[in-house]
Amino acid sequence: MSVGVNSIEILECNNAVITTNQEWDERGMDMQKRRLGKTDLMVSEIGFGGEWLERHPEDESVELLRYAGEKGINIIDCWMPDPKSRDIIGKAMLGKREQWYVQGHIGSTWQNGQYVRSRDMKYVKPAFEDLLERLQTDYIDLGMIHYVDSMEDWNHIMNSEFIEYVNELKESGKIRHIGMSSHNPQIAKLAAKSGFIEMILFSINPAFDMHPASENLDDLFAEEYDQKLTGIDPDRVELYKLCEQNDVGITVMKGFAGGRLFDEKRSPFGVKLTPIQCIHYALTRPAVSSILCGYDTKEQVDEALAYETASTDEKDYASVLANAPYHSYKGECTYCGHCKPCVVKLDIAMINKYYDLATMQPEIPATVKSHYMLLENKASECIGCHACEARCPFEVPIAERMEKTAKLFGC
Repeated sequence: MSVGVNSIEILECNNAVITTNQEWDERGMDMQKRRLGKTDLMVSEIGFGGEWLERHPEDESVELLRYAGEKGINIIDCWMPDPKSRDIIGKAMLGKREQWYVQGHIGSTWQNGQYVRSRDMKYVKPAFEDLLERLQTDYIDLGMIHYVDSMEDWNHIMNSEFIEYVNELKESGKIRHIGMSSHNPQIAKLAAKSGFIEMILFSINPAFDMHPASENLDDLFAEEYDQKLTGIDPDRVELYKLCEQNDVGITVMKGFAGGRLFDEKRSPFGVKLTPIQCIHYALTRPAVSSILCGYDTKEQVDEALAYETASTDEKDYASVLANAPYHSYKGECTYCGHCKPCVVKLDIAMINKYYDLATMQPEIPATVKSHYMLLENKASECIGCHACEARCPFEVPIAERMEKTAKLFGC
């Protein structure tokens, strides 16, 4: 459950906090870290999705994973139940376990030589014990309730011995935090509101974000999208806001939509995006802490990490989407930062985000108001020059939103 890399300015203070402690490799590359919601883990914003490891000889994959760790990557997702993948990760982390945060999945099992998603405890328990054994560790940092996309599955999990087992693992220290993976925003919203799920692994890219919720993952990879789809689907907007509001961190899978966004003929926008633009899109969603990429080679690791030193122009996804022949995001703030600089130094994108968060509830949440009040410059300082609106790719009525924000927060 990762995103592949074929070739590869974070919005300041995007809820997943960027640490001021920076790690540098021998070339001086700056690896940024972000706080993963209420877990308080500081994870690298570029992560490692491990599902491609089994495609190569074991020693090559062990070396590749160690190389990524040396470059500052410190979070890896292991949804894979196959022995080879798990053995590789265990050998790569040997002697360096404390340097890694592992997303280990509960309910991903290996039966008769193949992967099976299961809630049957006779398979679930041995599969998790196997994960610990092969990773050569006695704990998993992020115990992931594996792949929940339907209401039926959610209800079954929450009312069965499966969730009891997850809680037992947490109480015993075998998992440090409880997470969940999903592709369905309606189910992910339930997790964000649950109170006990601390982070979510979710599929995020510009194409998926427009698509309505579905219990069928294949719908997201349909060869053609409904041309009437416009802007981010409301369920997804609400999910990201709920996660930020409830301090539920997000790690990202499928950030490139299986590579289709790199091909204008297969892209639902009619234009192609670059890996850097897709990475930037994911990392500018509220509550996102890390995007997990799959790698075949050290060069691909370097290409992903090139994001850390990419220019603003290289990261600019907004201009591409705004000028695409299909599917307009017109009128919606995507927090892309194109509105900068403001003549009175307003952080327009952050103000818009706090406005959006505040208007989700009948009353402004105290945490949202406190974050807004900490801004050096408030919406009431807007002079209505509209210079920012001329720069906005999506024609957002920014001056009007500043006026509404000032009225809402009282300053």
